[in-house]
Amino acid sequence: MTQLSNLTGKTAIVTGGSNGIGAATVRMLAGHGARVMIGYHKREGAARELMKILPGSGHDIVQVSLEELSTVEAMARKAADTFKAVDILVNSAGFTHPVPHKNLDALDIPQFDSILLSSVRGPYSIIRALLPLLRASGEATVINVSSISGFTGSGSSVAYCAGKAALDNMSVSLGRALGPEIRVLSVSPGATATDFVPGRDRARLEIEAAKTPMQKVVEADDVALAILACVTHLRRTTGTRIIVDGGRHL
Repeated sequence: MTQLSNLTGKTAIVTGGSNGIGAATVRMLAGHGARVMIGYHKREGAARELMKILPGSGHDIVQVSLEELSTVEAMARKAADTFKAVDILVNSAGFTHPVPHKNLDALDIPQFDSILLSSVRGPYSIIRALLPLLRASGEATVINVSSISGFTGSGSSVAYCAGKAALDNMSVSLGRALGPEIRVLSVSPGATATDFVPGRDRARLEIEAAKTPMQKVVEADDVALAILACVTHLRRTTGTRIIVDGGRHL
């Protein structure tokens, strides 16, 4: 660990932190010295097990549902009691449901609304609730975990693509609005080796990766490294996206 990437004394909150990209990010940030609060929805056991293996001390977990504003507000209160200020916020929580883009009948309105809520309103509500703590940091970084689906228009569903496009656009607006105390970036992975998309196994990822310029499957740690770089190395960068897809979008 170099001095530049040393996060000792920094505090972080990672939503969706109990699995996948979120869990990899939790491990990465804690491994570089940050105190981390792991946000989880239903996987309390996984969050507790992850917290046990983290280096350092002062870590915690918190339940938060993107659909329930009361849990977002409760998370903000707990963060205020625990941390006093938040230096790093990673909005990694969300979900999708694969629906062929041509099959509009299968993507009904309640499902569309639910995906948009988790992709856009959820991160916005968390940023809004934590804003005083982020400002108290004086040099906070907000990372919204997006997807190349937000600008390629190809992804697990039309709603998912629309939600990530909106998240990217919101990151631009907030990057402009919240500076200089807070930087806001999107990190946009391609297909990643997690269980995020139901039915997408390793064999399929390998086949798709072989078609990309780098011919490598994107791992959760690859995305977590990009998130870490946004915090530690891209110190004059805000309101933009960082792509982690092995060149898949090219």
